[in-house]
Amino acid sequence: MFQTNRNSKTGSATRVESQKAKHLQTLLLKVHYERYVPFGQDRLIPIWVATLALRQKSRDIHFHSAAQMLDFFRLPKDGRYYRRLVKGFQRIFASTIFFGTEDHPSGTRLIDWARFHFFDQIQLWFTDRDESPSLADGELCNVVTLSEAFYSEIDQHRVPIEREVVIALAKSPGVLDFYVWIAWKSWVLRGSRTCIPLFSPGGLREQLGCRIHPENRFLRRKIKQWLQVIRAHWPQCPAVLSKDGENLVMASSRSSPALHPLQVSRNSAKLRE
Repeated sequence: MFQTNRNSKTGSATRVESQKAKHLQTLLLKVHYERYVPFGQDRLIPIWVATLALRQKSRDIHFHSAAQMLDFFRLPKDGRYYRRLVKGFQRIFASTIFFGTEDHPSGTRLIDWARFHFFDQIQLWFTDRDESPSLADGELCNVVTLSEAFYSEIDQHRVPIEREVVIALAKSPGVLDFYVWIAWKSWVLRGSRTCIPLFSPGGLREQLGCRIHPENRFLRRKIKQWLQVIRAHWPQCPAVLSKDGENLVMASSRSSPALHPLQVSRNSAKLRE
């Protein structure tokens, strides 16, 4: 899940121009007109659902109560977080990510579109008392059906992510996104290392979909801060900024995957968003 601009109450969208492909492409996130764009800790939902899908070995995942997810991420089991979780599932379900281009290569018009969504169907039981209903009888089991594309992606490309780090960064969505991106990119990297430009077309700014500031120095400063926080939790993090600050140099993490949590001091929290 990338950084989004929540400029309107409903039907919000974030558009990111990208040249990673052969032709100029647009990435667009749209939601149902009655729902907000996913934001903040909503990104924990796909992580948890993907974990359950791999454990249960099925696109159709089953769980008894929202408390299971709150326990998994050590979130408070109170009315505020319960309501937030229910709305988060609704926002994720209502969101569709569009990829496409309408370029004009060789003087001809090319329309090349694709779309992606996380869930095909959700069946969630909840009450108006800000708590999960009792499911002791087994009749009200919650069911979430993942889209074929989402399930295929997580099943065929299993990337090690440390739950303790996700918990530590849950309130810092920018750092969490960057951590997950580094864990994925370094795990699937072929070869010893690669250099990813920060600002050029198809570079890190576009891949993260972030619009921190139009001036490059602000993004460079933020990337340094994020790397410092990530390295506090993952000392073997294989990503560093180049000496000129123009590229992110990344090595493969196959020998040191992101599965080594470290107890960090309270001072590291000051470096988060």
